[in-house]
Amino acid sequence: MSRFFSPTLSNLEPYTPGEQPQDRSYVKLNTNESPYPPAPAVLEAIQKETGRLQLYPDPACAALRQKAADYYGLQPDQIMAGNGSDENLFFALRAFCDENHPLAHANITYGCYAVWCGLLHIPEDIIPLEADFSLDPVKYHGRNETIVIANPNAPTGLALPPEAIGAIADANPDNVVIVDEAYVDFGAESCVPLIASHDNLLVVQTFSKSRQMAGARLGLTMGPRELIADMERVRSSLNPYNINRMTLAAGIAALESTGYFDETRHQIMETRAWTAGQLARRGFELTDSRTNFLFARTDRMEGGALYRALREKGVLVRHFSAPRISDWLRITVGTLEQMEILLKQLDDILGG
Repeated sequence: MSRFFSPTLSNLEPYTPGEQPQDRSYVKLNTNESPYPPAPAVLEAIQKETGRLQLYPDPACAALRQKAADYYGLQPDQIMAGNGSDENLFFALRAFCDENHPLAHANITYGCYAVWCGLLHIPEDIIPLEADFSLDPVKYHGRNETIVIANPNAPTGLALPPEAIGAIADANPDNVVIVDEAYVDFGAESCVPLIASHDNLLVVQTFSKSRQMAGARLGLTMGPRELIADMERVRSSLNPYNINRMTLAAGIAALESTGYFDETRHQIMETRAWTAGQLARRGFELTDSRTNFLFARTDRMEGGALYRALREKGVLVRHFSAPRISDWLRITVGTLEQMEILLKQLDDILGG
């Protein structure tokens, strides 16, 4: 770092995203992207906006918020649009945490939570997962702190039922509970219906996974209008034009493309189940994933070594070096053909 870098950030550890290598063609199963293209209507909507890029987008995202409100059974002032769910989550931490208001989160979960705490000088209350990687909701009762829960969790893939999240919100009535539902469309239940009965609950979703828009960067925060107003105050203070014209149009078209949405997410869930069965037959241990990825390990090879061996064979998966999960791999569910290639390479590496 340079001598000009802020001393208060000298210990900041940035988030490490999944590899996006350009050196060769890979079977890319490491960043939880959809293997399917966006809905045809999404591509058409983007094309229509390319001739108007000289104009600023609507800073209020009014048309998108109305469409999302109709889709989720909310009001437009209960929804905020962000540049991916990451921006929404960051704004939530900025709005509801500070040096005197900690953030409680699991020890094995989405890595950006800890990074943002370091960037914003937010104290962390880190709550360990159970031995089987499940999250015990009772440990979150009465924390009297802002809480964020990835549900389903990443990288473990496990999910809590909405009633458990509701009980956490009830047990922390004077603090905001943020539910990160990036993967909810692959077999978990959303907490959006709980918003009507909980004035301290925020639900964050993304268009990156189940709506094939990771490259467009769009997410939604949903919650009571008072909490959304707080977050809008933060957003407008940083970047009031945070969603570009093409992404706004794409988001509306994606919400209208319900048939394509259901078809592709169900295909991913079917491929996930088939792949999990194939891995189990090969002796892999797996969690009960409710996401578009599998979390798996084998006694036959250490996780880092298996990750590197697969990479050499042109298959990218995600490996984490944290002690409790260093033997585990997070494997994005791709097409059936991609998963067959994964299994073939695993057989070659592990001896069939």
